[in-house]
Amino acid sequence: MMKFMRAIQVSTPGGDFELVQREIPEPSEGQVRIQVLVCGVCHGDAIVKEGGSFANIEYPRIPGHEVIGVIDKLGPKVSGYEIGQRVGVGWPAGITYDGGFAEYMVTQVEELVLIPSELNELEGAPLLCAGVTTFDALRNSGARPGDIVAVQGVGGLGHLAIQYAKRMGFKTIALSRGIDKKELALKLGAQVYIDTQSTEAAQELQKHGGAKVILATAPDNKAISQLINGLGFDGKLVIVAGVEGPIQVFGGQLLHGRRSIQGWVASGPDARKDTIDFSLLTEVHSMIETFPLEQASVAYEKMMNTKVRFRAVLTMEPANR
Repeated sequence: MMKFMRAIQVSTPGGDFELVQREIPEPSEGQVRIQVLVCGVCHGDAIVKEGGSFANIEYPRIPGHEVIGVIDKLGPKVSGYEIGQRVGVGWPAGITYDGGFAEYMVTQVEELVLIPSELNELEGAPLLCAGVTTFDALRNSGARPGDIVAVQGVGGLGHLAIQYAKRMGFKTIALSRGIDKKELALKLGAQVYIDTQSTEAAQELQKHGGAKVILATAPDNKAISQLINGLGFDGKLVIVAGVEGPIQVFGGQLLHGRRSIQGWVASGPDARKDTIDFSLLTEVHSMIETFPLEQASVAYEKMMNTKVRFRAVLTMEPANR
């Protein structure tokens, strides 16, 4: 007798999130089935929702790549894992294969990372993409303790990046429009807050000596373009946000001070494990808003419109339970 699960799928590029009953998948050789506990909602899910040239996505597709759940069934020839273990799954789940916007999913064992018992799964889910994206970019940025690191944006990525930068020993400067996020940014660990609405951010950064690294976490191409002159000698602008428009830079801006621009994407379970371990070690916490699975479209819209403070997480408990 077939058993079914609740799932949120996208049937066509640009289509709606659909709450459907799908047959519970069976793991193949080298795979495990996970009973999903929670799944974060990420800007990367727009690739499935809206479609695009990034990946050759087969529809219908179940999104979700910030997954924490419990191993429910082992496929053939799986060793090293046991039923009942709490595990996490990140990118490319929900992109190249069905992800965590469902009560169950299957994945290759190579994609798994064990979730320590002390990590709360609601807080932990965003670490599997937002966390690893910012942590891995910073630790590979070339900045050393004491260097100035500026974080552009105090949102879903930025609020984690500020915490990581502070705990890695960088002089951490937060950049955001207006002053409404100043108190939070300082509380998260920034030593300096720059309001990009009322000041010339690049000039302000130069007053502090110029940034060794500017981590661009908010997808505002114009705001990012205006920061390049805030880099110090050998400074690097590292982009982790999905910026759609062009970034304007002149050759002289890069030649002056030997500056550079780099994109960074973290991938693989090792980076995710390191992110989780460092987050637990240094008490980095993600700020979340939870939604039941049925409200995936609400969570997605709030995330896309930056109305979530700061990461949206879906739970598998029905809303009427």
